[in-house]
Amino acid sequence: MSVAKSLVTRALQRLRQPPTPIGIVTFTSRSPTILPADVPIEEETIPGYNPTRFYPVNPGELLNNRYKALAKLGWGTTFTVWLARDTQRWWWNSNRYVTLKITASDGVDEDAAKHERKISRHLKANPSHGGFIFVRTLLDSFEATGPDGTHSCLIYEPMREPLWLFRERWENGKFPSAILKAKAYFIINLKLDNILVRFEHPSVIEDFVQEQAENPMPRKFKDGRSIYLSHNDFGRLRSFRILPIIADFGLAQSGDGSEPLRHPIQPPVFNAPEVLLGTSWTYSADIWNLGVLIWNLMEGKDLFRHIRSSQGAYDVRAHLAEMIALLGPPPKILADREKWWSDVKWSRAFPNSEGKFCQTAREYYGGPFFNSEGEFLHKGLVPTDVRLEDSVLSLEGEDKRLFLDFVKKMLQWLPEDRKSAKELLEDPWLVQ
Repeated sequence: MSVAKSLVTRALQRLRQPPTPIGIVTFTSRSPTILPADVPIEEETIPGYNPTRFYPVNPGELLNNRYKALAKLGWGTTFTVWLARDTQRWWWNSNRYVTLKITASDGVDEDAAKHERKISRHLKANPSHGGFIFVRTLLDSFEATGPDGTHSCLIYEPMREPLWLFRERWENGKFPSAILKAKAYFIINLKLDNILVRFEHPSVIEDFVQEQAENPMPRKFKDGRSIYLSHNDFGRLRSFRILPIIADFGLAQSGDGSEPLRHPIQPPVFNAPEVLLGTSWTYSADIWNLGVLIWNLMEGKDLFRHIRSSQGAYDVRAHLAEMIALLGPPPKILADREKWWSDVKWSRAFPNSEGKFCQTAREYYGGPFFNSEGEFLHKGLVPTDVRLEDSVLSLEGEDKRLFLDFVKKMLQWLPEDRKSAKELLEDPWLVQ
């Protein structure tokens, strides 16, 4: 048996089947459970929730004279997601099911849907590209008219689960090194929510659909609407023939334009230094994102764990302070760039976490963060007992050294110092 095969075999032996995650309903009854009308569930828990923004989908409903809603799979601040049957496919076609994403009825969400359609067309323009099979593009789109407005509906290939949930199937929520190396070839962008895994076999989704008929979703009735608890547990893995897929391009941005990109991007835990400082960003911001994500997958927790205030609000000062503790102080040129760029207005205003519309990085993130000498203005926030070398507990010896070297090639203060995706694929830690 080869060394690589031996490593993967031992890793697979550590796979566990976790208890049903929070928010996932286990099928237990043959009749629907009626939930209390006065207890908020799912999308109702969104701050400022307005039910009239959401399309009131019901199981069995036929949308666009083609897609029959079967089960609610999930929800977000501006959408719900359903498994649907494509009634226009021939009966012998195994790909009869689709994912239906129905957006809220307001201008912001319509703009996001238009943007996602645009990005999908861009990706489909080059289907011969080697990476095309690892991105999920739109199959169809249409508009549905609800009682309170028009909703954009986006159709995709159905997926088993996001990578964050797949990670929980492993002991202590950590990917074994051998498995992570295999996945790393596909994870070049992202956050756990945006990476999905395909179904290992068509029978998984067929069995799931059959179970819905016998075990309907728990639901509640309020103000003439039905709201359902998601059914999105597809059960135990039947094989390991699964591939990760990059999804959700609603916020994707092409970096090929003539103007520098400076507006806010990325979830807080993945924010690259140049984004926080407003010094303009490009594809290298994704490389920083990748470095943080790979570390998180290896250790089963966030690399940057002290970036929120006691009230839970994201604190950019604390985030930069932890970067300094782990990576050392940034080069002075980065502080100079903050001075040059952070007050330059964006092409349009963006709302910050408090809902205030901001037009500069300094206004949005709360800078400046460095003085004219390149010194951090909040030195008291820099942890003194944190080192990147001490943060990796899942590896030992040479494998740990190579992993740290690999991560450091991505977690560089200056965007131009980070390795490209092509260079990373040739890194010794991945190919050893």
